[in-house]
Amino acid sequence: MPPALPPARVPGRYRIELVCLGNICRSPMAHVALEARLDDAGLGDRVGVTSSGTGDWHVGNPMDRRAAATLTAAGYDATRHRAHQWAGNDADLVLTMDTQNLADVGGPSDRVLLFRDFDPLEPGSDVPDPYYGGDSGFEEVLAMVERTATAIATRLAEQRPWGNHS
Repeated sequence: MPPALPPARVPGRYRIELVCLGNICRSPMAHVALEARLDDAGLGDRVGVTSSGTGDWHVGNPMDRRAAATLTAAGYDATRHRAHQWAGNDADLVLTMDTQNLADVGGPSDRVLLFRDFDPLEPGSDVPDPYYGGDSGFEEVLAMVERTATAIATRLAEQRPWGNHS
């Protein structure tokens, strides 16, 4: 069973931050996939998604060209992303891509979890960093983030942690 979602800090809207190392591969891919799943579930107006990286190397840059190409080939829009650096936990839920990112943002808590804690196939696993590998690594990451994003959207629809059950 996936973990319970923490309640919204401000009732009526829910904010999720996705965090990886540089904010050019994993977290932006998850961001795009999760936003699409939330829109499909009719939750796009209730749940906001942002992404960031723990490092500052890529701030302001678009996502990695291979990540963007993988998303585009799957029918997503990868053009709007610009890398941001993690600035602290003010989101309702922070989901990190791996255990090192989790440690970098202060460790697990009721509001800080691994993204794949919600993965129905391999809960609690890391999303591997495809940066130093080939195109197949990006395809593998996309499959992971799509199925996990679907599970997160389903969980949000069931639990409605923003406090307004309309």
